[in-house]
Amino acid sequence: MDTSKTADVRVNDSFFAPLERPALQWLCKHMPAWMTPDIITVIGVIGGVVMAAGYWLCNVNKNFLWIVDLGLVVNWFGDSLDGSLARYRRIERFKYGYFVDHTVDIMTQTIVCLGLGVSPFVHFNCALLALVGYLLLGILTYIDTAVSGVYKISYGKIGPTEVRVILIGLNAIFYFASNPLIHMGSVSIFSFDAMVLSVAIAFFLYFLGFTLLRMRELHVQDPPKGNPLQSQSYPAGHLKRKT
Repeated sequence: MDTSKTADVRVNDSFFAPLERPALQWLCKHMPAWMTPDIITVIGVIGGVVMAAGYWLCNVNKNFLWIVDLGLVVNWFGDSLDGSLARYRRIERFKYGYFVDHTVDIMTQTIVCLGLGVSPFVHFNCALLALVGYLLLGILTYIDTAVSGVYKISYGKIGPTEVRVILIGLNAIFYFASNPLIHMGSVSIFSFDAMVLSVAIAFFLYFLGFTLLRMRELHVQDPPKGNPLQSQSYPAGHLKRKT
């Protein structure tokens, strides 16, 4: 789905963007005519479902983590290529694309985090905290787009593709490393839970920091217009009463 015309400017300055753009253009050029953006969107959702199922199946055998990584690649293909293909073929549907793209993203992110929460690696509450943090950043993107007219895909060089790479790295740790219990005074936490919580905290802190900075910028760009009570004149001795 394409979202470029729902904002004046579309910005993606993520770390892997210089590699991702030519790869997507190559894929767009070689896509068969029957492969539509809607079909590619569905493929991305299927990738998310495969990821969630792979995490759950790791309760049987952790080799299913390879299935999770496969689902990540499929999800990247669908989520990154649908809008690119629509723009390449000049068949954008801006309102439809914006709505479907983001609602599907939210659904897929929720499915994946629920799958992680029922895996043997991370407790359910930790996975949900990571989901909340990621959804907060998504909501921040949508609100900031409406206010500024800039659809900003990445923050601090980190975008959806970089998050997928981080997740692949976490999967590698899940596969090859042990999960010892960390003792911090009266609090004990498993190492994998600590890693996921660290990612969640990073999401929360970035959300808070970006929100405060944007509030400061908007306060300067859109200053208060003065006290409306002072701009109205009343007869001498008249006292405005609230009724």
